[in-house]
Amino acid sequence: MKLIFLGTGTSTGVPSLCCDCPVCRSDDARNKRLRSSLLVVEDGHHILIDTSTDLRQQCLLHGVGRIDSVLYTHHHADHVHGIDELRSFSHFNGIRVPCYGNRATLDELRKNFSYIFRGGVQTGGGLPNLELLEAPGEGFRLGGVRVLPLDILHGGLTILGYRLNDVAYITDCSGLPDETLDRLAGLDLLILNAVGFEPHPTHFCLSDALKAVEAIRPRQALLTHINHKFDHETVSRGLPENVALAHDGLCVEF
Repeated sequence: MKLIFLGTGTSTGVPSLCCDCPVCRSDDARNKRLRSSLLVVEDGHHILIDTSTDLRQQCLLHGVGRIDSVLYTHHHADHVHGIDELRSFSHFNGIRVPCYGNRATLDELRKNFSYIFRGGVQTGGGLPNLELLEAPGEGFRLGGVRVLPLDILHGGLTILGYRLNDVAYITDCSGLPDETLDRLAGLDLLILNAVGFEPHPTHFCLSDALKAVEAIRPRQALLTHINHKFDHETVSRGLPENVALAHDGLCVEF
């Protein structure tokens, strides 16, 4: 199984528009962060987590020519606004792309992208061929990957993270229910959000994320969904031995 970090930034990306802070002006490529998304490849099956605002750019950068299924964490703009890019994958690969999420996320997708899901033909343009499916709570398989949905608190919302075999991807998290903590036992890799240094009402900050890593005890943890306060080199030097910052383009293989 191969993991490719297509994006590791927050909703604004890094550099952030209208900002001239040192990180936004940095020449370090690891400080250039597109909106958060992950590609999972296992035995030729390509699983995309979230259709970020930057999906087209991400796929061109990393030579992504196939997406077989999509897992949605939630409906916020930075995680879904690349949905129309899926029409290239459904058209050129001749497939209907299954898209999984919880019921609230699927309802928002139907409402906010009604031109895709209301049926009929869009005059003057193509439509992505997508199927919206509620992610079964007991888990399901995509290719050779066992997918287990994880209820995650994102402020007042309950969204989804995903356990993929012995890897977990959790973003936009502000709290972890006890049942989810039980489902995270025995991880090889935990991918978890750490939005910045300061406490945040809807996201883990760095200290929150490190406490969660201590509680879950994965073999390794990678932090993502990072804002423009984190200089990659500086923050990395202060992290525990089994914790690192992810960066765009990072590839991890198991």
